[in-house]
Amino acid sequence: MKYFTTVNEQEYTIEIDQEEQILVNGEPYQIDFQQLLQGGTLSLLINNRSLEAIVNEQENAWEVLIHGELYSVKVQDERSYRLAQARGTVLPETGTVAVRSPMPGVILDVLVAPGDQVKKGEKVVILESMKMENELRAGRDGVVQRVHVEQGANVEKNQELLVIGDPDEEA
Repeated sequence: MKYFTTVNEQEYTIEIDQEEQILVNGEPYQIDFQQLLQGGTLSLLINNRSLEAIVNEQENAWEVLIHGELYSVKVQDERSYRLAQARGTVLPETGTVAVRSPMPGVILDVLVAPGDQVKKGEKVVILESMKMENELRAGRDGVVQRVHVEQGANVEKNQELLVIGDPDEEA
């Protein structure tokens, strides 16, 4: 099976033909993964390198947290991808996008305020969870419309932290 994946604006083609091997842009990787907890924590072995990832499903994408870095991952199977291309409906970068907490924790810093312009991938919030600092980033270019948390706040998994929208939208 073939998938078209976008990770923080970088596109990849992933082919899964064998149980323990995948091809990423034609390059083979040995892979094994296990779900550790019900909360979306995965243990991954990629070419004998161990990684732990926290995966959280969002509206149009998946959020994947690895080593304190949050990645926005969009995945389409081959059929959906080809249909979207034919219709010209590859996901637009418009509308509002919520930055949500991928796990419970404490807000160490909020780096933006309502009205601030942000670029996709820019750090907007620093969250401490499991004694690690996690940098949460903007999911798109836009203007910060609302900030729902402040430094020192305790947050739950999936809690909306802030909202980014188009410059001409009402806050």
